[in-house]
Amino acid sequence: MSPWQRKLLGFGLLVLGVAGLVLPILQGVLFLALGLFVLRDQYPWARRWMGKLEARFPRQMGQVERMEARLIGWTRRQGERLRRLLP
Repeated sequence: MSPWQRKLLGFGLLVLGVAGLVLPILQGVLFLALGLFVLRDQYPWARRWMGKLEARFPRQMGQVERMEARLIGWTRRQGERLRRLLP
């Protein structure tokens, strides 16, 4: 995923999170956390907020990190399979 796509996704999740804080349909805090998670490598302010979340919820943040690693590995494997199938 390119940096501008990560930024677009991250800020989109943050917007959904803010909307979710006032709308009963959306889980605002979840979308805010996901947006910060996506933006944490690109912005110092997002990294600071992720540090606060990790201090408060260490077990859950560890689970999210492991899930991200599995997803990255799965995506790479699928890309390699696709490259082998296509000439």
